[in-house]
Amino acid sequence: MRVAPSLLLAALLPLFAGCQMFAEKTSVSTAGMTRLQGELKAEGGKLLFQPCEEHRRFVIQDSGNTSLLQEAATLASKPGVLFADVRGTLSTSNGNDGQFNVHQLYRVERSNSACSDPNFKRLTLRASGHEPDWSVKVSGKGMVLDRPQEASLALPYLEEQLPDGRFNLSSEANGQRVELWVAPQRCVDSATGAVQHLSAELRINGKTLRGCGYYGGSRND
Repeated sequence: MRVAPSLLLAALLPLFAGCQMFAEKTSVSTAGMTRLQGELKAEGGKLLFQPCEEHRRFVIQDSGNTSLLQEAATLASKPGVLFADVRGTLSTSNGNDGQFNVHQLYRVERSNSACSDPNFKRLTLRASGHEPDWSVKVSGKGMVLDRPQEASLALPYLEEQLPDGRFNLSSEANGQRVELWVAPQRCVDSATGAVQHLSAELRINGKTLRGCGYYGGSRND
């Protein structure tokens, strides 16, 4: 009898939850590690990772206590391809094409199009939220603010680094006072359940909107 992938994924959770939930997190340099995006699948009691546009498959080892296994199990019942954006090291192992030792989780979500996102490689940051919907895309050329029923707003910005890995992007161009405050904190998208590694707060002319974010392909943090 064939077992549904979502059930296989859920079955992985108890095997790792105990050690990951109580493990002390330590700061590990990501220098020399590889950042990859791709599809997650449960097979043979293991969580496998297939990079975008590749046929190789790697067994996931959550070496950085990122909670990737728990997050994947939570999203297993939602529709769409289970996508992950992670950084770590590749090593050889028996079976498949090796092992991916994950140390940094940028995002995990259900998406059929994340692998073909044409903007990812040129962006340094993407943040978004709901109620009302908003989205900010940041690159070396500026930031673009999108909101329903309003024209896209392209703005130059200044970036201010703050303690504990936080930073602030601000702009006062075109008669608008726009600030984007970002912190390295696990954030769950209220509409999709996607998990991202940054919390974001957008302030426009005194109004505050909250959401989540992740680093684009042009940022190496």
